Amino acid sequence: MRIVVLDGRTMNPGDNPWTLLKPLGHLEVYEQSNAEQAQERSKGADILITNKVEIGEALLEALPSLQYITVTATGVNVVDLDATSKRNIPVSNVPEYGSRTVAQFVFAQLLRLCHQVADHDTAVRQGRWEQSGDFSFWESPQMELVDKTMGLIGFGKIGQEVGKLANAFGMNVLATSGRRRPEVKYAPFEYVEMDELLQRADVVSLHCPLTDANAEMVNESFLKRMKTSGFLINTARGGLVSEADLAAGLNADWIAGAALDVVSQEPILESNPLLNAKNCLLTPHMAWATLESRQRLMKTTAENIAAFISGRPQNLVNNP
Repeated sequence: MRIVVLDGRTMNPGDNPWTLLKPLGHLEVYEQSNAEQAQERSKGADILITNKVEIGEALLEALPSLQYITVTATGVNVVDLDATSKRNIPVSNVPEYGSRTVAQFVFAQLLRLCHQVADHDTAVRQGRWEQSGDFSFWESPQMELVDKTMGLIGFGKIGQEVGKLANAFGMNVLATSGRRRPEVKYAPFEYVEMDELLQRADVVSLHCPLTDANAEMVNESFLKRMKTSGFLINTARGGLVSEADLAAGLNADWIAGAALDVVSQEPILESNPLLNAKNCLLTPHMAWATLESRQRLMKTTAENIAAFISGRPQNLVNNP
């Protein structure tokens, strides 16, 4: 079995070796691949592993020996599932590896918005505390989370983990979701419709997949229904947000701040309006990237390949 990894650097930047996959076949790992490189490197592969390299009709047409694809992520929009199903090529993903990691990152973003700790560290080192003459000094409003309301758009595994942490901070939790899960164990908790969530939430956090129906749902109308004191957090997909509308809304004080780990085009472009928006925290799609999370991702990827080789593929996302 020839196994080709098209973009392995984010999985293993040096601390998460491919040891578990090596016994499964002849393994070739490429740190990054553009479209032309992907076609050349995939020739003769039995199994392809991708994270963000797109596998579409044109590439599949050039790979008659390809038997299986596994995606080192939960989202599989980089693979043409209709084309793979038509060719009887099973495609697997890793449905669960980073829910707690992403939830933790949401609160890292939220606490930064609440306290601006790094900015105050800078202020201290620049002498502004000393210059103030007071024993206590702050340059931004400080926000307590107890009795505030967390609004979760999407309530799958990550959304539920964020809800648990919100509850531990003493927050009320609201959720809106296309599919209602069993009642959660923490309270207070409510399922509500989108309009009510936007009106009541102090923090709105996105945890839904990107679809044609919800693309750029965070737009002027959405933002103007939020509290002017509210925060928006996005660790889901950049395409959920109209970046022009969000930048305009932040600059016009429609909402108080935003924290985004994802943008519409990654890496971010210099022309992205969010780079110049007020009270906007931007991080480089890193919410998932703890070592522990990536180790779980590696383990399940190896299990996916072993299951396929044994004739019992698991975590399938298409219908080959």
